[in-house]
Amino acid sequence: MKGNIGITTDNIFPVIKKFLYSDHEIFLRELVSNGVDAVQKLKTLAAKGDFKGETGDLRVSITMDPKKHTLTISDNGIGMTADEVDKYINQIAFSGATDFLEKYKDDAAAIIGHFGLGFYSAFMVAKQVEIFSLSHQEGAEAVHWTCDGSPAFEMEATDKKTTRGTDIVLHLDDDCKEFSEKNKVQELLRKYCRFLPVPVQVGNKTEWKDGKEVETDEPNIINDTEPLWTKAPASLTDDDYKKFYRDLYPMGDEPLFWIHLNVDYPFHLTGVLYFPRIKSNIEIHRNRIGLYCNQVYVTDQVENIVPEFLTLLHGVIDSPDIPLNVSRSYLQGDQNVKKIASYIEKKVADRLNTIFKENRSEFEQKWNDLKLFIHYGMLSEEKFYDRASKFALLQDVDGKFYTYDEYRDLIKGEQTDKDKTLVYLYATDRDEQYTYIEAARAKGYSVLLLDGQLDTALVGMLEQKFEKARFSRVDGDTPERLIPKSDGQELTLSADETARLTKAFSGALPKLDKKEFSVTVEAMGAHAAPVVLTQSEYMRRMKDMSQYQQGMSFYGEMPDMYQLVLNADHPTVQAVLAAMPADELAKIEGEVRGLKARKAAVDDTLKDKKETELTDDEKKLRQEAADAVTAEEQKLTDRLTAFARESTAIPQLIDLALLQNGLLKGEALANFIRRSVELVK
Repeated sequence: MKGNIGITTDNIFPVIKKFLYSDHEIFLRELVSNGVDAVQKLKTLAAKGDFKGETGDLRVSITMDPKKHTLTISDNGIGMTADEVDKYINQIAFSGATDFLEKYKDDAAAIIGHFGLGFYSAFMVAKQVEIFSLSHQEGAEAVHWTCDGSPAFEMEATDKKTTRGTDIVLHLDDDCKEFSEKNKVQELLRKYCRFLPVPVQVGNKTEWKDGKEVETDEPNIINDTEPLWTKAPASLTDDDYKKFYRDLYPMGDEPLFWIHLNVDYPFHLTGVLYFPRIKSNIEIHRNRIGLYCNQVYVTDQVENIVPEFLTLLHGVIDSPDIPLNVSRSYLQGDQNVKKIASYIEKKVADRLNTIFKENRSEFEQKWNDLKLFIHYGMLSEEKFYDRASKFALLQDVDGKFYTYDEYRDLIKGEQTDKDKTLVYLYATDRDEQYTYIEAARAKGYSVLLLDGQLDTALVGMLEQKFEKARFSRVDGDTPERLIPKSDGQELTLSADETARLTKAFSGALPKLDKKEFSVTVEAMGAHAAPVVLTQSEYMRRMKDMSQYQQGMSFYGEMPDMYQLVLNADHPTVQAVLAAMPADELAKIEGEVRGLKARKAAVDDTLKDKKETELTDDEKKLRQEAADAVTAEEQKLTDRLTAFARESTAIPQLIDLALLQNGLLKGEALANFIRRSVELVK
């Protein structure tokens, strides 16, 4: 018999090769799945009494011939008659499982229904495909079908097939000869078929004997037909779950814990999801969930199929309600997939909440491994935040853990500012920010440790979620200004004295790459530090966010902005002020005031004139007045800068502040040490 395949296009094969399948390796999954389908159909017929013969040792077998460049997929399942080949292979519009599922719909839940279109994935890698098939039906005649990749086919009776089942022989394209190599085929079977419910054999096992590898009589079965997720949780031990994890991820650390999924309604779902140890680098932990349909591998590219943060989980999800379809766009739009994703999200939250309630100490011990995952979920999914906020923890610098509600109740008495805003103080590095932490503690404040990869984003979210609250990094300002209880202590220095300190310290500040400094003077009390170096909370957050968020890279290019706060009440700062040449400075300051008054008078006489109405003499007069002020102010700045250079206390105080923030290095650090030694002689 000769004919053309029943298709509506002139040639379906280019479509198959180019558009239908996103990964050409998938052909092996499709063909092996068809073999499994045929075997399971035979099992169902035998169980119903519709097949009276011996089923025998049911399996799918794979054989390769590297010399002939052929790959053969064989099964001893239901087989096909010539009429069935014509219906299920030649007429692409039909599916081989349609009639069967209707007849045995009560028993067909485990059957993969992909005769038909799935078979044609063979032409992704083969220039010619042959089918040898002998039906299970009594008195059936074997059939041979062949096609060279065009719509034309040939089909005839054959005596080359004498056992029940189907052999599919692929004559591989020149650029696909690798699929006739055993190692390559076993690699693909390991990826796509390792959990199929019917044994898949690739030759026999080998062993080393007399210095060489020899084949044994034991079949080489490459798959686990009853993987762990198909078993009842009550029958499994912790060691079983850990062993399965090691099988899935041989190089991975031991998981924290796991969830065994087993749902019958409103959809069918089984699987095991593991919580891996994730401390940093989210990307390397993604896409470790295998998506299966009745133990047939579908994909591990699960982003956009499950909520983004769930891509950090590892393990297996298996559902017949997930279509065995290689199109990720189809999966993303499938309603069953969306329902499954929502269910898994809830199960994950419920599991975490159960562990927290039943064994809080264990949960706290694992918090640093869990928090990246939990914070990621809270940031990306509103529903997960609502669930996780009950068990998400905050850790203080002493290592104590609190729920959000517990910590709010702990600090609301001491850390509410004058505007009734609750202030959460936090550090990102316990050692580097030690001095600031101790200063806050001295005021009776608690300090959180937020050193996680996502904590910058978390802080922004919590400020929106928490009622009338803000987060301030402990080195962002002085404790008095971080949590202002009143309008602050009144500065007793005059404006001139404040300006003298500001100019003197500004003149002594170092020039550091991508660092900008400013100086302010505050009244902080005699017992507070003489100088404190703080960093803008807003700018620091923006720079941190620029590392993770697109469109914010310009913040990353901006310099770090620091503020040197001088404590006007501290004896050392007062001593610096007292050591200044007051009379000389007062004379210059008087000149500045006089010149500013003259400039103001000139500006006043010209204020009613437009720029175009000014004469050259008037413009010259105005410019001379401004230049005189600038020159005298520069004279004051130069004198205070010279004083700072001569001073021992000013550079010492600045270096102490820089050292406290890890900014004192190289020659500057050596000079600081030398100066410190001189001071203690």
